[in-house]
Order: sequence, then structure tokens, then C-alpha cells
Amino acid sequence: MNHQPKKGGAGRLLLIIAVGIFALCFSKTAMAQHKHQMVRLAKIQVDPAQLEAYNAALKEQMTTAVRVEPGVLTYYAVADKSDPSHITILEIYADTAAYQSHIQTAHFKKYKATVEHMVKSLELVDVNLIGFARKPEM
Repeated sequence: MNHQPKKGGAGRLLLIIAVGIFALCFSKTAMAQHKHQMVRLAKIQVDPAQLEAYNAALKEQMTTAVRVEPGVLTYYAVADKSDPSHITILEIYADTAAYQSHIQTAHFKKYKATVEHMVKSLELVDVNLIGFARKPEM
């Protein structure tokens, strides 16, 4: 599996990170607690022939996790406009324990089993939230 970003990918990745972090609707309390949060980027290349099925499985997993797991705070999934099979997900968990709990859930295991043969490559990058900005009305 190739874990190297394609040319021009670094700029897009930085834009994705910035948009995702700036779009988050954190309270002041949450920002003060962000040092305990686990923030991760998942860079995924999907088999283009299976993209529709992959996206459906991903959306189901994300919405279920946010709805039923208190420690799953945020998911943003975006696709590269020039190649929609290149997907980047911004994931934010309350802490590492929340992430460890998340990967043991039935809905996450169902997602992994469903997409096992759809994913051509996966790179997980742990990052630190260094700040955010949002409009007051958001």
C-alpha cells in the first residue's frame, strides 16, 4: 500500500485540516479540554468501482458512532474533487480511552468488515488541535 500523498496533496490536506478544525463548533470549555482529546486524520484510498458502497458504509458508521458514543465528538469526511476515491476523515474523540472503546463497538467492527476489500490504502495520522475559529452565530 502506498502511504505517500500524491503531488499537490499536501496543500489540499492542509486545507482539509484547516476547514475541519475551523468548522468545529467547540464551546470555550471544550477548547480548554482539547489537550485530552484524540484528534486523527484517516487518509483512505478506495477502489473507485466500490466508492458508492464505501461511502454508504462510512456514513452509517459515522452517524451511529456520533449518535450512540459520548466519546466520539466529531467526524468530517471529505473526498478529493479531482479523485473522489481519495477520502480524508477528521476524527475527534474525547480521549484515547474513547477511541479504544469506539474500535470495539459492533457498528465499527461491522464497518471494518464491510469495507475490508474496498480500501486500497489507509494511513492514520494523529495530530494536535492547536486552535480553532468560528463565526459567533454558528
